[in-house]
Amino acid sequence: MSDSTPIRTIDCAEFQEQLPELFANAKGGRLSDDPVYAMHLNTCPTCAALVRDLEYIAEQARMLLDPGSEIDPPEDVWNNIQTALAATNGDEGGGKPNGHSPN
Repeated sequence: MSDSTPIRTIDCAEFQEQLPELFANAKGGRLSDDPVYAMHLNTCPTCAALVRDLEYIAEQARMLLDPGSEIDPPEDVWNNIQTALAATNGDEGGGKPNGHSPN
């Protein structure tokens, strides 16, 4: 015999009532990974869409608040930008925007 406790089920009203607290306590984890809520999300497309949207928004907000988490582009991207700028500001422009003097 196994000593496993059945996973508790919840309805939409209870789930949506708990959402703010659940997201506040998630600490970067995905709410949809929790077995109690995953069962509801697998059977309720409305709540699943809501959680999917909220998880996406939370992920984007974390990226905005933690700029160190961004991946830097490869070095050749910066080299290509510098090459393009040098070509644009070459002989024709004399290093001035649009080839005109600011005065």
